[in-house]
Amino acid sequence: MNDRYTAVIKQQSDCWLGWVEEIPGVNCQEESYDELLESLRVTLKEALEFNRQEARDLAGGEYFEELLVV
Repeated sequence: MNDRYTAVIKQQSDCWLGWVEEIPGVNCQEESYDELLESLRVTLKEALEFNRQEARDLAGGEYFEELLVV
């Protein structure tokens, strides 16, 4: 599994905004830079686990998994 992702970060007024480039929908807003990084990490982990479970559920009872390296 990929353990490196890219966060696009910007400060806007008194808050920090961030998006994970590789995973649509993973974005956060926090009051500090450090809080933003932690929030992005937590949200990314949750999104990856949700996507894994959704794929397995959609595949049904019998399936196999294949590692893809890009």
